Amino acid sequence: MNNRTSFALLALLTAVGTLTVSSAYAAGDLPQACVGCSMEDARATANKMLQEAIPVSVFTDKTAYGHSDMIIVEGQVANTSGFPVTITVISPLNSIVTVDQLTVAEDGSFKTTLNTAGAMWKYDGTYTIKANYGSAEKSNSVKVELSGGVAYTPNYDTPTKPSKQCGKGELSASGQCIPFSISGGMVTSATLNTNDNSIVISINAKDDGTLTVTPSKTVQDGIFMVLVDGEEWDDVEIVANKVTVMFPAGAETIEIIGTFVIPEFGTIAAMILAVAIISIIAVSAKSKLSIIPRY
Repeated sequence: MNNRTSFALLALLTAVGTLTVSSAYAAGDLPQACVGCSMEDARATANKMLQEAIPVSVFTDKTAYGHSDMIIVEGQVANTSGFPVTITVISPLNSIVTVDQLTVAEDGSFKTTLNTAGAMWKYDGTYTIKANYGSAEKSNSVKVELSGGVAYTPNYDTPTKPSKQCGKGELSASGQCIPFSISGGMVTSATLNTNDNSIVISINAKDDGTLTVTPSKTVQDGIFMVLVDGEEWDDVEIVANKVTVMFPAGAETIEIIGTFVIPEFGTIAAMILAVAIISIIAVSAKSKLSIIPRY
């Protein structure tokens, strides 16, 4: 149910409930002295209908955005029960962009702002913003369009391999299962960047916390550097292939870069070494010099 459709239906339900109950009272079901209480009864009936039809409503301030805009998300729950509202954003690639929990106000309303400038929002297309309130039945969603970024064209000809099911305490990154633990936040997604020999982990950090990752050597051999939100990070502990990152509240991305030899440097070094060895052998054979000094 998109944008303000939820509120239009809410108004319709309220009007129908009011007319229905008012008509019943006008027929003489209540004594004349109680005519004034019919409106409250009408509201109660309308609220009950609302709770059954629309337990959670959610909408945005616009339907289309750029990749550096702010999305204002608002909504309403029909019956407050102390639970937070969970907001989940799904990208055109059907991956989780972000997850957030919002406190519901006393009047049942909730509100948050989403920043589309992050790397997880780079693709153009339809993003689905889901609102869940305590159970799967109490959910609703709204769709928005993002443009001006990277075009995404799904390849329907190439069958996708089913994602590997990882166990508890493991995060799934490009089909690999990597042991991890986190405090002060939650992991929303993870990918392997083979070009940089790194693991890119997106997190939702409510507080200062720690993330510990232990990739196997088949995934990443050695830890060279850690970046937090694109900045080189020193507040880390590295023991062999285990790294613990102390991140601040509000952090979004942690990239763990593995050790590797720069291909260009390795090739040049090998060539220089080979030429040096051949030169030494040639000079020694021509001059009959001995590499081992004589005394």
